[in-house]
Amino acid sequence: MLPRVSEINVVVPVYGCGSCLETLHERLVQSLSRTGADWEIIYVDDCSPDESWNRLAGFAASDPRVRAFHMSRNFGQHAAITAGLAQSRGEWTVVMDCDLQDPPEEIPRLYEIARKGHDLVLTTRLRRAQNPFRKLAARVYFKARNFFFKTDIGSEYSTLSILSRKVVNAFLSVGDRDHQYMLILHWLGFRPAVLEIQHSSREAGHSSYTLGTLVRVALDGMFFQTTVLLRWIVYTGFAVAVLGALAAAGIVYSYMVENPLPGWTSLSVLILLIGGFIIISTGISALYVGKIFDQVKGRPLYVIDRVARADGESIVNEEAGTAQVSMS
Repeated sequence: MLPRVSEINVVVPVYGCGSCLETLHERLVQSLSRTGADWEIIYVDDCSPDESWNRLAGFAASDPRVRAFHMSRNFGQHAAITAGLAQSRGEWTVVMDCDLQDPPEEIPRLYEIARKGHDLVLTTRLRRAQNPFRKLAARVYFKARNFFFKTDIGSEYSTLSILSRKVVNAFLSVGDRDHQYMLILHWLGFRPAVLEIQHSSREAGHSSYTLGTLVRVALDGMFFQTTVLLRWIVYTGFAVAVLGALAAAGIVYSYMVENPLPGWTSLSVLILLIGGFIIISTGISALYVGKIFDQVKGRPLYVIDRVARADGESIVNEEAGTAQVSMS
């Protein structure tokens, strides 16, 4: 039997949203029905610790327009999005989070704008329903990114977006291990239309992004696009060398013409300065080497072990780009 092909596919990575999945699914079905197009929903359970999979499998069993995929372990939100995009067969693909902070009711508007000639439509939040610390940290991070990498990515962009088949194919062709969704979309260069939406509080539960996770994601984002940090090490090294030469000249001048500086304070400060620079530069270089190591190992970005759909549940051995299916 030929696979089902719909006009609109919706990809939803799922983690920690078990208590609001019923509401999410109901609102998604209602919103998609208003588009007047044939549609399909693709849920990707990123090995959520709650009862999400049982609910998603139930949705798929009762509706042929729903497919659900269960990851073999937790690979992260961006890997789950990539897995969903790889399964999408629609002319248009909507990507959104499962926590209902971005309203599914905006999907008809996204589809309408896309059909006017836009391959990519992004959304920005008029108001972020987050604590002040998270807002400030996001603003500082994106300002630093834009300064160093000469980009123009704001902190108000949300995951909710719609992509044409051309953009989906281009996204899946990117082979980087650090598959951050929004950064890849900006790197691809397709000029997006932008829709402003209201940002709501989480329907239930709390964010799975701890402080440590956010720091790791931020570092991955800094290393995704360019090796500019290595160039900044070189620039800083030259600056330290120049400062060191000036300091040495000042010390020699003071010794020859004036009274020499007392003690070893200046030497200690110089050693601390150079030592600190060496440690930082070595650490940054090591991070780049680590990224190269992760990339060259060639491991799949994700592995899916179970699929649920209307014709039954399958046990799957699937990597990015390959799949072997056996019915259970």
